[in-house]
Amino acid sequence: MRGKLSTKVISKPIARRAFIVGASALTLCGCVSAREPIGRVTPVAEVKPKPVVPLMYAALPNEQFPIPAVDISQVDEKWWRTEVDYPTDEKAGTVIVDTPNRYLYHIQSGGRAVRYGVGVGRDGFSWAGRGHIAYKRKWPRWNPPDEMVARQPELEPYSIANGGMPPGLNNPLGSHALYIHQGNRDTIYRIHGSPEFRTIGKAVSSGCIRMLNQDVIHLADNVQDGSTIVVIPDPAMQHLMVG
Repeated sequence: MRGKLSTKVISKPIARRAFIVGASALTLCGCVSAREPIGRVTPVAEVKPKPVVPLMYAALPNEQFPIPAVDISQVDEKWWRTEVDYPTDEKAGTVIVDTPNRYLYHIQSGGRAVRYGVGVGRDGFSWAGRGHIAYKRKWPRWNPPDEMVARQPELEPYSIANGGMPPGLNNPLGSHALYIHQGNRDTIYRIHGSPEFRTIGKAVSSGCIRMLNQDVIHLADNVQDGSTIVVIPDPAMQHLMVG
């Protein structure tokens, strides 16, 4: 009897302690689970692929001064070179500068034209009408007129008297320049290259008609000396017209 009684007396406390310890453990686990922060997945920023540069705007490493590829992220696609329908009475080979809309058209046959986006500088608003492309120059020197030097004394080192600015990527005329005459008179109007991609399609403070260097090379390679040029004035810039 004692053995059985002893067994019963001992077994009860053990069972009770086991229950209490187990319950405490469950309670403790419950607290830890409740207080543990729920893991969050940090969203990964989407990596956008770099836009593919069209072949026409690729780098030109074989130029006298190697030309880098156009940063097309800075040039809206509507300003990219393209061929479009352009009915006109002007004959093929004519260049039309649509100053208000910031486009230059090189007329082709069959009512088509190659269209280029351009930037228009202050001097680009100063003349309009009909003239001709007297000549073209590849990697030209820049000779700012004396009037410009008077307005901007910092250009004195590049004045006509000092021989102008030598050709290069930093030259404001870029890789090519087309010189416009009206009769025998130089209009001082130029179509030229520019490395400043973001100015295409805009009115800017200086220069004439700016084109991407790749575009002005394409134009110069396809337009003939003596070709007619028609410049459409911008009504909003009439105050800049000269003569």
